[in-house]
Amino acid sequence: MKMIETMLFERPGNQNTSHCVEMVAKHVKEHGRKHVVVASTSGKTAMAFYKALARTGVNLVVVTHSVGFKEPGHDEFDPEIRKQLRKSRIPVHTGTILTHSLEKSLMDSFRGIYPGYLIANTLRCFGEGTKVALEIVMEACDAGLIPEGQEVLGIGGTYRGSDTVLLIRSKPSKRFLEMDVLEIIARPRGRGN
Repeated sequence: MKMIETMLFERPGNQNTSHCVEMVAKHVKEHGRKHVVVASTSGKTAMAFYKALARTGVNLVVVTHSVGFKEPGHDEFDPEIRKQLRKSRIPVHTGTILTHSLEKSLMDSFRGIYPGYLIANTLRCFGEGTKVALEIVMEACDAGLIPEGQEVLGIGGTYRGSDTVLLIRSKPSKRFLEMDVLEIIARPRGRGN
């Protein structure tokens, strides 16, 4: 029987980021993972993973909030970090968050709840980082930045930083129900509410 090392954090949040970075670097080295997708709002988390994985040959993909997520026309990702990552040939995907956007607009206008939000809130039962990790792997697959059907490390977090690492069989959003969480490598205890 294969034993899988898992880390359970006391609580969600960015204080777990360095531990997630260490776990991912170790997992990449020991298991030869080829694809890592990390969520990063400002770019700080992206840089932490970039520095740890720079010499591993792994395909690191960074997924950010969409422009205007926080306020109209505003890109939360640091432009200097974006330049640095692009110079190092690290793709930075800034696109629509799958469980947000159009449905949020409809919810605000018509006071209903729609499938994307039901899915998001169901995934949040396992923690915000779990929802984010699944979303960003689909977004990276949709954008052609990772191939479909591969074992991919998806890294999400609660508010800022990283607190969740999942090994996911990648699928694009149109095949969301075929996604498979293969391993929970790290996650916080509870949701942080």
